Amino acid sequence: MISENNNILDGKKHIHMIGIGGSGMYPLAQMLHIRGFYITGSDNNETDTLQAVRKMGITVCPLGQRAENIEGADLIVYTAAIMSDNPEFVAAKASGVPMLERSELLGIITGWFKNAVCVSGTHGKTTVTSMITTILKTAGRDISAYIGGKLPLIGGSGCIGDDDTMVCEACEFKDHYLHLHPAISLINNIDEDHLDYFGDLSHIIDSFVKFGNNASGMVIANGDDDNTRKALERITVPVVTFGYSETNDWYAKNVRCENGLKISFDIFHNGEKYTSCVLNIPGEHNVLNAVAACAAAFESGASAEETARGLEEFRGAKRRFDKYGEVNGITVCDDYGHHPTELKATLTAAVKMGFNRVWAVFQPFTFSRTALLLDEFADALSVPDKCIITAIMGSREVNTYNIYDIDLAKKVEGAVCFADVQEHDANFELCAEYAAENAQPGDLILTMGCGDINKCAHLILDKLEKKYNAQ
Repeated sequence: MISENNNILDGKKHIHMIGIGGSGMYPLAQMLHIRGFYITGSDNNETDTLQAVRKMGITVCPLGQRAENIEGADLIVYTAAIMSDNPEFVAAKASGVPMLERSELLGIITGWFKNAVCVSGTHGKTTVTSMITTILKTAGRDISAYIGGKLPLIGGSGCIGDDDTMVCEACEFKDHYLHLHPAISLINNIDEDHLDYFGDLSHIIDSFVKFGNNASGMVIANGDDDNTRKALERITVPVVTFGYSETNDWYAKNVRCENGLKISFDIFHNGEKYTSCVLNIPGEHNVLNAVAACAAAFESGASAEETARGLEEFRGAKRRFDKYGEVNGITVCDDYGHHPTELKATLTAAVKMGFNRVWAVFQPFTFSRTALLLDEFADALSVPDKCIITAIMGSREVNTYNIYDIDLAKKVEGAVCFADVQEHDANFELCAEYAAENAQPGDLILTMGCGDINKCAHLILDKLEKKYNAQ
């Protein structure tokens, strides 16, 4: 499935990107802009990312996607979220101008690098990719990176350097990562997700097997994860494992947590202590992410000292337990977690952090995921003290599942939703109003989801400030 269009960028000057504000398109826009291509783009929704694109000097068409937006482009890039009847996409198809889906372009770019470290997994991809990037960048390496979240260290989500190493987040959605050219394929874990495409877990494992076998060098894999071990049985390239178990090549020991905020631990390699580390981000699940990053950094030439320094300096990617503000002792944070396993890990970490109560304000993303993992979502959202569920963000899907926020809320004791108001902005307004009105000093309000739920976090902060400033 690796792209056959490796020379398609030759001679191209003007690249137009349909859906340029998407988390997968933004780093590509950054990388191509740095390389000197003239970039234009369009999007239907105003977001912080779209504002960041404009600040780079990239021309963004007025909101909405129109046929005339593609004029002058000699290459058009689009995302998988674009519907086939999108007027800009239809015009692009009819124009005869070469087109690439986002993952195809990313595959071409990874082929520019001798050492492409491609980080996959149902959970933790962005964090591990960001950790590896931080280790290598703080070691003085002029590497390139493609990350699904914003990393302050590189001023966004993507960067291009002169080093022969690229660190790249590799998403399994619709087998997109099979377009990549990995030297190292890292498999962080394998879980049920994107079931509307894969159908069942066995097909997901099959996909990760292909991804692993595409590596020209090696696979770095979670040896403690049952589904990953099943994939490893059919992977034929050299394998390095990580985890907590001492049967792995890399493992963590002596894990110590301080109020759920700072975590210290030792990393062992082949039975010998390699380094001691400190993480300044919450959640013991991030210890495994750090061990995975350590293994990849080692294979990319980082020393033990450089790894420990990079991990201690890492403060998380944007939208990963990202603190937005505090009003009258009420803390508001935002997190990208959108799968039940991610929600449960993050919320479990949150309740250990010493807050009076933990609130989850969750935006389900896609009707298929919500319907197919409904009970798993209910279990995860039962961890916090309070739960608000927003209207489902359907994104690229039509609600053929007849699933709504109230179906999930009914399964979570005490959960609140506003099922009679499904209009996006109005629903956010009500959710934010409820949270601001009922939260108490000492509480943590954590907005969660991979859509635009961070807008609701800003709304909550605004309402809290108005409430307490008026008193």
